[in-house]
Amino acid sequence: MPRRPILVLAAVVLLIAAGLGSFALLTGMAHRPLGSGVALVGGPFSLVNQDGVRITDKEFLGKYMLVFFGYTYCPDVCPTELQVMSAALDQLGPEANRIQPVFVSIDPARDTPDVLKAYVANFGTRLVGLTGTPEDVAAIAKAYRVYYAKAGNGSSSTDYLMDHSSIIYLMGPDGRFVTHMAYTTDAAKLATELKEILRTSP
Repeated sequence: MPRRPILVLAAVVLLIAAGLGSFALLTGMAHRPLGSGVALVGGPFSLVNQDGVRITDKEFLGKYMLVFFGYTYCPDVCPTELQVMSAALDQLGPEANRIQPVFVSIDPARDTPDVLKAYVANFGTRLVGLTGTPEDVAAIAKAYRVYYAKAGNGSSSTDYLMDHSSIIYLMGPDGRFVTHMAYTTDAAKLATELKEILRTSP
């Protein structure tokens, strides 16, 4: 076959391929869900509070939730973060009534409601402690993108530490994620951030 017809044929094949590729791309984009720009953090949960009452996320609708995951046997990070949360809310004055602080245990084997009740009392009267079955805890940890795991074997079945994420989450009155604060955030900075968010919220 002469060289020119071969080149023409090749060009036609390339054009057809490009057209099919563009059609497939556009079709795929038309059916692809658009991102909302909102972090996929949080969601429905069912847990037991420090009074032994099973509650769901719906109990907190209408208020902001300041959420921290940890465990009562935690030697340093958890009590430090809960103190920061408590102090920041104290600095807000009456505005703190718009925020519900929540402590979710990632150690349900040891953190029974009675244990939680004694523990959260150390951080004021506002803090709600939540626990549940291992499955309950795994579900909410997954929803909030929280990592946790036993650290080492410990000397017994009740003597061990837990590795876990150390992030404070702020959820909106509608239950949706608003923002998060790192472990290094102190009470004054947390209070300032919360004031700004409350100021711009109805």
